[in-house]
Amino acid sequence: MIESVLVANRGEIAVRIIRSARDLGVRTIAVYSDLDRDAPHVQLADEAWAIGPAPAAESYLNSEQILRVAREAKASAIHPGYGFLAENGAFAQAVLDAGLIWVGPPPSAIDTMGDKIASRRAVAAAGVRSVPGTIEPLTSVEDVAAAAAEFGYPVAIKAAHGGGGKGLRVVASADQLEEAFEGAKREADAYFGNPAVYVEKYLARPRHIEAQILTDASGVTHFLGERDCSVQRRHQKLIEETPAVGMTDAQRTELAEAAQKVAAACDYRNAGTIEFLMDEDGSLYFLEMNTRLQVEHTVTEMVTGIDMVHAQLRIASGEDADLGDITPRGHAIEFRINAEDPASGFLPSPGQIVEYREPAGFGVRVDGWVTAGTRVTQYYDNLIAKLIVWGSTRDEAIARARGVLSEYVITGVATTIPAHRQILEHDTFVSGKHHTKFVEQDLDFSGSPQPVSGTLPTDEATSQRNMTVEVGGRRFDVTFWAPEAAISSSDRRPSARRRPPKLAKAGKEAGGIDAGVIAAPMQGTIVKVTVAAGDRVQEGSPICVLEAMKMENEVKSPISGEVVELRAQPGDTVTPGQVIAIVR
Repeated sequence: MIESVLVANRGEIAVRIIRSARDLGVRTIAVYSDLDRDAPHVQLADEAWAIGPAPAAESYLNSEQILRVAREAKASAIHPGYGFLAENGAFAQAVLDAGLIWVGPPPSAIDTMGDKIASRRAVAAAGVRSVPGTIEPLTSVEDVAAAAAEFGYPVAIKAAHGGGGKGLRVVASADQLEEAFEGAKREADAYFGNPAVYVEKYLARPRHIEAQILTDASGVTHFLGERDCSVQRRHQKLIEETPAVGMTDAQRTELAEAAQKVAAACDYRNAGTIEFLMDEDGSLYFLEMNTRLQVEHTVTEMVTGIDMVHAQLRIASGEDADLGDITPRGHAIEFRINAEDPASGFLPSPGQIVEYREPAGFGVRVDGWVTAGTRVTQYYDNLIAKLIVWGSTRDEAIARARGVLSEYVITGVATTIPAHRQILEHDTFVSGKHHTKFVEQDLDFSGSPQPVSGTLPTDEATSQRNMTVEVGGRRFDVTFWAPEAAISSSDRRPSARRRPPKLAKAGKEAGGIDAGVIAAPMQGTIVKVTVAAGDRVQEGSPICVLEAMKMENEVKSPISGEVVELRAQPGDTVTPGQVIAIVR
């Protein structure tokens, strides 16, 4: 068994991996950015190492820093979790080249399945159907138009090296092609470092069905069942469940066989998820493979009793996965508790959590990382926690979920909890007839209440301090943060002070509009400005694109008129309520 593992991640998944590794007696090593120095995963691990500033590119995506820490901490393995470097084949290879164990699939499998075009070719050669689409990257609007004419509208323009709804634009008509093409390329380049895109036929009302596999060191692929992930917004999942309601034994067998063919096509090892779209006629089409642990792996664990992180560590060690009986029992549902406001189109809701109380009881599991006082920042994904419920039947799981969601208390930031409660009351979901467009087409969250009120005492300003200590005869330089009140004026270091960010004043300026004054609805980064001073715009015209918490959001003009002042440029960081433009 692996002796020690560095967890190259943060948040709930880092906490989850550390706990499972600890069960096996594996020494755990956490890494953290400046923002996460007091985070739960830092406190739970046997040791923790700083790797850089808050931006992910300077910390959790800094592969050189992570490998340096692995060497100095004498780690024997690296577990990437999901997101960040989890599906980076070059990083996986660098881990292996450093003489460490990579808790994941071979780099070649990551590269093949991480490239959506290469993966489509590989699965086609293995006899598995994909959604009709191109198998070459497209470089011009003319190429996209030709593909759209071949497949028929609507089509999806998708990042060739991405997933999770990033770098994806749905195009309903030819006049939308150019803007969608440029937006998909820009987002693909920003998130995945590669602007390549391809086009596929967009299925109007499919279900999103995925197969969970574990392939052991000898190449035997075990099918752990399917998950239905059809409850989505902006092509990103909100609710996942297993088993998929209404799926026949014949369809499940077809899914398992297709998943095993895909795994064989890329010589896969370790945990992986093969995602499919199921059309209204029951046809299954390969969508993509996620070469890592999925966010929603928890529901599979709840019905099989298999700790998938244990299995991952055993497989990476060259041992048998020790899965035992894989017969699923009962029904499990996962709810992603995100810092988003459903009443405002699921806009990200960064901020400080005031109250936080998790539900509990039989068949209830919460994988989280926050407490009262935690700041949900713009720099990372907005997932606060995952609520998982189990029942002997789907009806029992839904009934239990209604109860525990009513117990879940989070104030200070808007969350998806009201949306989950509304979905559970909708006949389409309860009857199992939901599809990937169900949330956006059939539900209205404009009246969803949000318990976002409440305040915490203002954080006391702190300053960075350095001191030298001696432990066991060895000297160490130590950096820590202390309240400014405890520091004499001569010791203050203005450049290192950390004060809580000032929020916009309540009222017309707080993320809203006053006539033609257009303000930032949230903290984020301007990635595109679509107007110039002097331009005339119509009501609802986009002014700029604001990226926050891994999502792009269009900021639109509230009135028709002339842009008399423009205060934002691409690359600018803005705060809630900051004026972006004025339209007269």
